[in-house]
Amino acid sequence: MPEITTIALVTGGSRGIGRDTVLSLARRGVSSILTYRENEDSALAVVKEVEQAGARAVALPFDAARSDQLDAFVAEVEKALKTLGSERLDYLVNNAGSGSTATLMNGTEAEMDEQFAIHFKAPFLLTQALLPVIRDGGRIVNISSGLARFSFPGRTIYGPMKAAVEALTRYMAIDLAPRRITVNVVAPGAIATDFNGGATRDNAAVNKALADQTPLGRVGLPEDVGAVIAGILSADFGFVNAQRIEVSGGFRA
Repeated sequence: MPEITTIALVTGGSRGIGRDTVLSLARRGVSSILTYRENEDSALAVVKEVEQAGARAVALPFDAARSDQLDAFVAEVEKALKTLGSERLDYLVNNAGSGSTATLMNGTEAEMDEQFAIHFKAPFLLTQALLPVIRDGGRIVNISSGLARFSFPGRTIYGPMKAAVEALTRYMAIDLAPRRITVNVVAPGAIATDFNGGATRDNAAVNKALADQTPLGRVGLPEDVGAVIAGILSADFGFVNAQRIEVSGGFRA
C-alpha cells in the first residue's frame, strides 16, 4: 500500500511562529504547504529545512487580507496537495497576522478594517473555502494572543480582534463537529520574533520588562509555540476541542 502523507497548511509559515510550526511538524513526519506574503527567499529556505528534516513542503504566495484572491489560492492549494501526494489537508493553521499599536485616541477606521480583514475575516473565509479539501477528522488551530486575556497599552484594536478569533474558534468547533474536525486556539504571550518591529526580541529593556512579569523568567521563543501547535494537531490531542491554550510562561498570571 502507498505511504499515507499527512499534510498541513500553515499561513504565514515563512517566519516566526509559523516557521517553527512547519519545522516542528516536519520533525513529526508532517509535510506542509506554507504561505508567505512577500519574502519568497525566506519561504524557500523553510522548504529546504523541512526537506532536511525528512518531510516535504511547498511554499505559496498568499495575502491573507485579500479575500478576492481566495478562489485562485484554493486552486493552488489543490495543485500543491497533488505535488505532495494527497488530495486532502489534514491540518490547517491560521497563523498569518500583522501587528497594530493603535489606541482609542489614534486608531483609524482604515487600521481597524485592515486588522479585521487579516485576523478575523481571513481565518473565517479561508477555512470556509478550504472545507472541501480538509479531511473528516482533521484539525484546525487558530492563532490568538495573550492580549485577548490581559490588556496592554497600544493594543486597543489588536487585542479585541484576537478576542474575536477566540470566540470564532468555539463556534467553528460546533459547526465542524459533524465532520469530527477539531478547532482550537493557541494564544502566544510575548515571543521573541520580528513581530511589531522585533521589539520583544531586539529591545533589551522591553525584553526584560516582559520577562520580569513572567513567572518562568523569560520571554517566549518561536519554538515554544510551534511545538505546542504541532502537539495539538497530533492524535494525542484528539479529544481536545474548542479550547484556548495560552503559551506565555504564565505572563501576568
